[in-house]
Amino acid sequence: MENATVVMSGTKLASELRVPHSTLWELIERLREWGAEVRGLPGTGYQLVKVPDLLTPKMIRQRLHAGAFGSRIHHYYQVDSTMNEAARLAAAKAPHGALVVAEEQTAGRGRFGRSWFSPRGTGLYFTLILRPKLAPAAAPILTLLAGVAVAEAVGELTGRPTDVRWPNDVLIRGKKCAGILVEMTAQPERVEHAQIGVGVNVNQAEIPPELAAEATSLRLETGRTISRLDVLGAILKRMERHYHQLEERGAGAIVERFSEVSSYARGKRVRVTDNARVLTGETVGLSSEGKLLVRQDDGQIEAVLSGLVRPE
Repeated sequence: MENATVVMSGTKLASELRVPHSTLWELIERLREWGAEVRGLPGTGYQLVKVPDLLTPKMIRQRLHAGAFGSRIHHYYQVDSTMNEAARLAAAKAPHGALVVAEEQTAGRGRFGRSWFSPRGTGLYFTLILRPKLAPAAAPILTLLAGVAVAEAVGELTGRPTDVRWPNDVLIRGKKCAGILVEMTAQPERVEHAQIGVGVNVNQAEIPPELAAEATSLRLETGRTISRLDVLGAILKRMERHYHQLEERGAGAIVERFSEVSSYARGKRVRVTDNARVLTGETVGLSSEGKLLVRQDDGQIEAVLSGLVRPE
């Protein structure tokens, strides 16, 4: 990349990498598998014609403004789950704002133990490590914060109206294009660290049949390929902005913005499933902590802390 469009001799490349020429060829083949167009010129060397849409630290930093989010980047070509890796790094004292990003997850997961479809090189899979000054009971506001940031970024990059289904699903035309998972480790009075996991269907050309009725991708919605780097940069920028608002103005600022971007916050007939319990009614807003308020048919208002929400 530092010598893009320039023909580099194989001997020089192998020497700089300190590998045999046969290993250099294997590495170039691997780059081609990831979408890099590398032209081999007999007797001359190699030329990088097209840079792949990889989420390497150097390329990510080119999209980021100066800030804490993404100041430390851990990149993996394949990992079981960015959430699992972030938990390990957080336990090892990774700093606030450290980012874990993967090209592919073999065991991506969402809420309620569900798996997250994570094909190589087409989706965006990352986890942000935070060390917020929050009590454990206040930590769920981080889910709403991330939902707002993702919806805003996706809307700007696609030009399509977005919605957030409380508390963590970002939708386009009623279909899920992104999901959020928040986990934390806490003492009785404070959160030690929290992990915000985000998965975005970016350039999937098709969705598995069992998911097609409920899921979509940015490419399917726009008809064009979208840079995953641009999506990541836009999300992190907005997440940090809203995080500063949370610090300065409290949870009310996030609740207010979530209510503006989500059709589920008020006036929506919903069914909420939490384990064996099912609650139906109309949403009438959010509590100051971000709980979903549902007026049941008998008039009683229930504050929902967690559960699977679907339109009734």
